[in-house]
Amino acid sequence: MPDTGVNPSGSYDKILRARVKLLGALLGEVLRTHAGPRVYAAVETLRKGYISLRHEEDPLRRARLMSFIGRLDGDTLEEVIRAFSTYFSLVNIAEEDFAHRWRRQQIDRGLRLWQGSFAQTVEEMREHGASAEQMQALLDRLCYNPVITAHPTEARRRTIMEALRRVFLANDRLSLRRWGKTERDRIMDRLRTEILTLWRTDEVRTRRPEVRDEIGNGLYYFRESLFEALPLTYRYLEQAVNRCYGTGAVRVPSFIRFGSWIGGDRDGNPNVKPETTALAVRLQMREILEEYHRRLVDLSKRLTHSSRLCQPSAAFLASLERDRAHGGEDYENETRRRFAHEPYRRKLYTMRYRLRLNLEAVRKRLANETHTVAAGAYGGPEELLADLHLIRESLISHGDHLIANAELQDLIRLVETFGFHLLGLDVRQESSVHSHTVNAIAAQLFPGCVYASLDESARQQRLAEWLAVPELPPLHAASLDERSLETLETMHTIARLRQEAGNEAFGSYVISMTHAASHVLEVLFLARLAGLCGPAGGQERFCHLRIAPLFETIEDLEHTETVLAQLFDIAVYRDMLRASGNIQEVMLGYSDSCKDGGILASTWGLYAAQKKILGITQRHQVRCRLFHGRGGTVGRGGGPTHESIMAQPPGTVQGQIKFTEQGEVLYYRYGNPETAIYELTMGCTGLMKASLSLIQEVAQDRPPYLEVAAALGEYGENAYRDLVDRTPGLLDYFYEVTPVSEIGQLNIGSRPSHRSKGDRSKRSIRAIPWVFGWAQSRHTIPAWFGIGSALARWRGDDPERLACLRRMYAEWPFFRSLLSNTQMSLYKADMRIAREYTALSRHSEQAQLIHDRIREEYERTVSETLLVIESDTLLAENPTLALSLTRRDPYLDPLNHIQITLLKRVRDETQADETRNHWLSPLLRTINAIATGQRNTG
Repeated sequence: MPDTGVNPSGSYDKILRARVKLLGALLGEVLRTHAGPRVYAAVETLRKGYISLRHEEDPLRRARLMSFIGRLDGDTLEEVIRAFSTYFSLVNIAEEDFAHRWRRQQIDRGLRLWQGSFAQTVEEMREHGASAEQMQALLDRLCYNPVITAHPTEARRRTIMEALRRVFLANDRLSLRRWGKTERDRIMDRLRTEILTLWRTDEVRTRRPEVRDEIGNGLYYFRESLFEALPLTYRYLEQAVNRCYGTGAVRVPSFIRFGSWIGGDRDGNPNVKPETTALAVRLQMREILEEYHRRLVDLSKRLTHSSRLCQPSAAFLASLERDRAHGGEDYENETRRRFAHEPYRRKLYTMRYRLRLNLEAVRKRLANETHTVAAGAYGGPEELLADLHLIRESLISHGDHLIANAELQDLIRLVETFGFHLLGLDVRQESSVHSHTVNAIAAQLFPGCVYASLDESARQQRLAEWLAVPELPPLHAASLDERSLETLETMHTIARLRQEAGNEAFGSYVISMTHAASHVLEVLFLARLAGLCGPAGGQERFCHLRIAPLFETIEDLEHTETVLAQLFDIAVYRDMLRASGNIQEVMLGYSDSCKDGGILASTWGLYAAQKKILGITQRHQVRCRLFHGRGGTVGRGGGPTHESIMAQPPGTVQGQIKFTEQGEVLYYRYGNPETAIYELTMGCTGLMKASLSLIQEVAQDRPPYLEVAAALGEYGENAYRDLVDRTPGLLDYFYEVTPVSEIGQLNIGSRPSHRSKGDRSKRSIRAIPWVFGWAQSRHTIPAWFGIGSALARWRGDDPERLACLRRMYAEWPFFRSLLSNTQMSLYKADMRIAREYTALSRHSEQAQLIHDRIREEYERTVSETLLVIESDTLLAENPTLALSLTRRDPYLDPLNHIQITLLKRVRDETQADETRNHWLSPLLRTINAIATGQRNTG
């Protein structure tokens, strides 16, 4: 759940509660009128009943409520579930809009802005001695790079997102000012209309989305939000910089970049083929070129200057003469006739014409038609930018600074950010696929070589030789097996699409399950076969592929230093790295490391690995970019972006941060422009603060704290593995008392939930359903289990050790972020409800023992956390979040109990398949609804 930056007083919470109550009342009207009195009465019975149980436990009342649920027919149950799910959506909207309005009021009243705002951050840096020159140097080194992914955690249809946006706008309009009665009634009618539309829209997909659907879902956020939010984000940063350093003293470069995995991530997803990757790149191109064209049309309506009233610059007028070459004589005569005295409209008309030629080529390729870009089209975004800058400079030359810095500057920001590719598409594949392909190719190119039988040292030697040799033997690709042929074709597809979409069309080639240096060299060798790297004449080499090894498990994180050291010792690899910009990107896997060894071992392992990676790259004079594979939940590395960046080891960020944005997080961060601006701001200011080492000396970690964290990581891993790996029946417990098996039937992602079909081992199940399943049943153990044992074991009864832990929490961002996220996860867990899920187990005694063990660790973790943070309650320092979660609990409770009832029915093998399947649809709706209520899934 994202932080909002709001720390409101009681009066503000009263306003928010009033709005939540209003939206709930409007939903109640819809239920009474359109769902019927039976559904409304059922909702009210469950709502009031579980609220009363939150106030005072009553076993008899709890039993009566379960009996009531058991008597509801399938249709009524579906409507009840939908009612609670819709309520959560409305609460989310109220909270998001409230946070946006609170921030807006802070700005309007000239009050000190929230921690993490641009104004507060820049002012703080100046107060700490950052000069204008240093601020410029810092901004010039920044690269903020969120990467959107399509992991199967987003249960929300795009149609629902569009409906929610309309509700948000109607709700926000109601809050804008004190309307008169007539206007207020009109807005209320609009709000009722949008809530009714939302109610009438099915939130569950009828089919599993294909990769093309996921690409479209990713593009939705740009069209509906980010194209508007991005330029405004830059405007706010410019205002803060100008206020502190003087107008024009510091220039703000365009340092935000977006990436994507959608259509490029083929690890475990058999639906992603080379043609899928081509589709993704071309759809992205079409999206951004259409946006540019829309904005050029809009500028044509705004820049209506007459040459009789202003004098454009000589450079601009010269460009008009050069434009003749792009459209021919007839085209030139037409533009002269239509815009004889409107030079800017004439220029924009030509620009639109040229851009349409680019668009036509992309559309033809999407239709699988062979098509070359027509003469006159833009050769790339640099040419479009040059034209835009010419217009801007010309406007400034005759005093129109205000016009130059308005919509025109916004378009310049977009082109600087998105180019003609929109998103840098990362390609990901698992290391064994490359090893298999290299083995098949080596057998053909180098008779007698059995690559698969070589040890690691020999593999490195052979691969280095094959990369260094001036020319390789010809390859007959058609004779390769299907798996190898597809892997090689992926490389050729990357090479072709770079020609179509530009050099920035692809981000990194990510190698999951990187265990050895040879895994990186294998990808480089395959890239050479596709012409993406190789000798460039003499001693020179070229390389057009950035390779990012992904270290995922606890063991892999411990080996990062060894793997990188071996790579940097290979001369041909160092040459290729220099040729590609001398930046070594390293991806860190939060999800699998947490699933593997628990949250403490994962968090500490990632922290320690970053320090090692930075040390070795600095020794080899290589720039380093860390790519954080964060998920939405704490159990997968999630949490507030600002705090997460600030919690990285000192000096490791170095102006660049790249991280995945997954599943439902995309909607909550970027679904509305208002929130997207806030999220981008918080991320960018976190990056600025974490990169201060580029311009100033910064405090390093205290060695005693590192020693404590290492010990805690070890103790936490032991506790986690003792439960997950060494407790008989734990995996049976997981599959029986969570809806993880049913999650696989929910149409929320194109990728399978398991790496190996039918394999129910911890290794096979992906981290996302692992976290999702535990969250649904209110265990949430991936996000906290082992922390209590580790803290208790390390501190013992020593008051000095407790004092040390308290100092760590107060002084060390890493430890503070860890325990802050832990509090949120503990707050979302509910051991009483988790216990009720044990009734689903076929091994009741064993399930009870396991639950008791989990509950004991939960209570220990709560107790130890509160002791360290010196608080009586969880989330005392974040009352906004505490109130939000508390507001949801009485409505989550009935959904969990409904889910338990439905899981029993769907899994009842004594019933006919038809009877069991009858309950599947409402069951899947509970999964959606609980995810919406928790505001995160996997």
